[in-house]
Amino acid sequence: MAVMSSIDTAQDVVEFLKDQHRSVKELFDQVLAAHGERRVELFTALRRMLAVHETAEERIVHPRARKELPDGDAVVDERLAEEHKAKEVLRELEKMDVDSAEFESTFRAFQSDVLAHANAEEQHEFSVLERSLDDTELEHMRKAVEFAEQVAPTRPHPGVESPTANLLAGPFAAMLDRVRDALHGHG
Repeated sequence: MAVMSSIDTAQDVVEFLKDQHRSVKELFDQVLAAHGERRVELFTALRRMLAVHETAEERIVHPRARKELPDGDAVVDERLAEEHKAKEVLRELEKMDVDSAEFESTFRAFQSDVLAHANAEEQHEFSVLERSLDDTELEHMRKAVEFAEQVAPTRPHPGVESPTANLLAGPFAAMLDRVRDALHGHG
């Protein structure tokens, strides 16, 4: 099973997040190819990866993109709206039987939306950050993203997309999520 891991090289935040986008794409394909308990395991891994990845972007990347992009507020607001919608769909998917036709069709639409979202981030945010920040700043951002992921919630929490909401609700949500994960063997 593909899992998120720390990268110990001097990789910058853009490459780190693009690598995670590739892992997300692979997990989507693996979930669709699996059935039964294996599908549950892979879907849980995908849910966890998306939750921590998006939280880190919301805390570290989006605030910096707001400052660096000429139309930063509009670009980031659009990404945050997509993330909110994705969290709502992900929460609905969690309630479905993973082998049902409803899960399959909802999951495929969700996959399409998430991959379009990742592509938009790469084109409209990451590329600008890569051009406007120096190597040291990009590496420091990667370290900040990695730290944010270590303490991020592992489940979707629609409505907690802003840095302020993440700081206020995020630690409590993360603690509850990680306890739930441990109780269900997903730690």
